[in-house]
Amino acid sequence: MWRGRGKGPELERLATLAGEASADAAVAMETAQLDGVELPPPPVTPDLTAAAFFDVDNTMMMGASIFHFARGLAARKYFTTSDLAGFAWRQVKFRIGGRETSDTVKSSREQALSFVAGKTVQEMTEVGEEIYDELMADKIWSGTRALAQLHLDAGQRVWLVTATPVELAAIISRRLGLTGALGTVAEHVDGVYTGRLVGDLLHGRAKAHAVRALAAREGLNLRRCTAYSDSSNDVPMLSVVGTAVAVNPDAGLREISRARGWEIRDFRTGRKAAKIGVPSVLGAGALAGAVAAGVAYRRR
Repeated sequence: MWRGRGKGPELERLATLAGEASADAAVAMETAQLDGVELPPPPVTPDLTAAAFFDVDNTMMMGASIFHFARGLAARKYFTTSDLAGFAWRQVKFRIGGRETSDTVKSSREQALSFVAGKTVQEMTEVGEEIYDELMADKIWSGTRALAQLHLDAGQRVWLVTATPVELAAIISRRLGLTGALGTVAEHVDGVYTGRLVGDLLHGRAKAHAVRALAAREGLNLRRCTAYSDSSNDVPMLSVVGTAVAVNPDAGLREISRARGWEIRDFRTGRKAAKIGVPSVLGAGALAGAVAAGVAYRRR
């Protein structure tokens, strides 16, 4: 069963701030990307009030995107091999257990953000583009990507929603041909990262706040929207839309999905996915190996 990170007013304030900041950043990035670009007419009639929201880690991408990013940064000597080993250990636990906790998410993201303090947004964006090609492109779940394409083909917008830094999330979204991304906003001044967050990590309740905030800015009817995730931590986000779909779910989310009648899709080897028709999706709205691979990659 999902449990929040706390019910104190300060935590709720930070979650709300993170959600609002993420929505603002997502809209700004989409606007900047389209500014001055003459677009061809859409291939289908746009459905302006419906959209889909996809978690990234273990939902759209195998494993944790921040770990793949960390491997790339280590290869470029942004931090040490021992730092990478720590990322690898958390990644292996995540891949084997299929479950993330608030503490592991917080430590992983904040550690990653500390490494970019003092670096420019432009530099990290350029590095992120390279790392995506090297380490992330082949980690995308084809089944989840196909689900996203169904929404695009129906004229709906598709957004990623992730605790990963919003700049990295935007790269993943753009490379997949999606609309945009909601992610953790790292504070930067004059284009240089400070190593601090705006609000909190985009995790748990903050994701729900971000989806609501984006819906308000974009004129979306949340009852007509769909959300996808693998984690019980994302129950708040899954609960604010009309259709919730569990993808590669952890034990907690699988149990909740069965209790609430949510659809389940499982693309992992050895698991049987529930047989769900297309209309229902769009209708209602190895430890040593991991460490050695990372170290070897850095040395290469």
